[in-house]
Amino acid sequence: MPGKFELFTAKNGKPRFRLKAANGEIIAVSQDYDSKAAAKKGIASIQRNAPGAEIIDTDAVAKAAAKAAPKKAAPKKG
Repeated sequence: MPGKFELFTAKNGKPRFRLKAANGEIIAVSQDYDSKAAAKKGIASIQRNAPGAEIIDTDAVAKAAAKAAPKKAAPKKG
């Protein structure tokens, strides 16, 4: 059985959705939306854009950029 999207109303009254894996584990939760129609558009966007999406480790990117940045000279004493 594949995963599923569940639409629900958050405690603040706003529509949201969650993505559940086949085993029932929640693997993603959306932002608040202004309407259920907007939440459904969010689901459609994920379905359309996520297959084959690239994974970018932003921690690794930041570490590489810091390593490549020129070192600042230490201030001269006296």
